[in-house]
Amino acid sequence: MSDLIALNITIADRTFRIKAKPEDEEKIRKTLKLINDKIVEFKVEFAGRDMQDYISMVILWYATRAAAENTTDQSQLIEALQNLENQLDRI
Repeated sequence: MSDLIALNITIADRTFRIKAKPEDEEKIRKTLKLINDKIVEFKVEFAGRDMQDYISMVILWYATRAAAENTTDQSQLIEALQNLENQLDRI
């Protein structure tokens, strides 16, 4: 636990203090930039009542994207396993 570093992060103009592993800091910062950029994009593209609307849209976008990436990873894994199975069948 002592190897964690404190980070001040901002999401949708709100600041939070979190602790993370030093090696995760860059990934966290890139993710924060992506989220905040998407919030701005949705504010420009869609009419919303308040920030919660935009945050909800970003959550939906991010979750859908993650699910699509997992599907891709799974299909690649299945394909690799099938290739391995075919190679084993030939032995």
